[in-house]
Amino acid sequence: MSGSLFGLAGRVCVAALLLAGGAQAQSASQDTAAPKGNAADRVVLAPHRAVYDLVLDGAKPSGNIEAAKGRIAFEFTGDACEGYALSFRQVTQLGTEAGPRVVDARTTSFEAGDGASYRFKTESSSGGAQPETVDGTAEKAGGGYEVKLRQPKAEAYREPNDALFPNAQMKAVIQAARAGKTTLNVRLYDGANSGKEVYDTLSIIGKRIEAAPSEKPLQRPEFEKIARWPVSISYYKVGAGESTPSYTISFELYENGVTGAIHLDYGSFALRGTLSRLDLLPQEPCAK
Repeated sequence: MSGSLFGLAGRVCVAALLLAGGAQAQSASQDTAAPKGNAADRVVLAPHRAVYDLVLDGAKPSGNIEAAKGRIAFEFTGDACEGYALSFRQVTQLGTEAGPRVVDARTTSFEAGDGASYRFKTESSSGGAQPETVDGTAEKAGGGYEVKLRQPKAEAYREPNDALFPNAQMKAVIQAARAGKTTLNVRLYDGANSGKEVYDTLSIIGKRIEAAPSEKPLQRPEFEKIARWPVSISYYKVGAGESTPSYTISFELYENGVTGAIHLDYGSFALRGTLSRLDLLPQEPCAK
């Protein structure tokens, strides 16, 4: 995952809402400004392809979910100057008392390098139903941001309060981890669900991990000296008025935005994801 699968965290939003049935949540306290720093503190996300194999977390009560398996696959490309493009898909097969059910969510997006603009398209379906599409753009303006949707219907609106887009959120978490912070509150807009929902996010950041990674794709020389931290991010739908998050994502976060050992908690059940493939892609130099 990375801003990039935020990357993962930001991108599983649609799948999470489908799986959890659109659970509501309360707004957490927020601080929409990313940590400031000089050029030496700049976060550079690594272009890569990744595949995560998903299974049901047997340690958490799963209600009427008797079995689950799936896969997350994505490709994250671009550079810190022009911006990053993401192609993401999550397919989850659920075994329930009522029979099998398949949830399929696909997203393509592009976020400018300065985090000022974001475009996205998501197609999602559940149980074989006709896919629902959300297609639009968002751009920072006047202390907030403006959203223009093409689907599900053409409309535009303005949010007066600022929010980060997914890559900027990921960078903010990495900067907070570098600084030794244990929590970070930011508001996120990623175009998920209807294209109108906004999330307050609470990140819990643990101490730097010194042990070797358990997943084979990360057991390679280029990752031996890259810092990584355990991170858990809870997503609260703004204005919903409840104290339980819509969903929570936990993972091991590398300083370059690559993630491993993911855990997706949808409230009524949870999935564990293991990184089964990782391809690092060429990265263009950026003078900014």
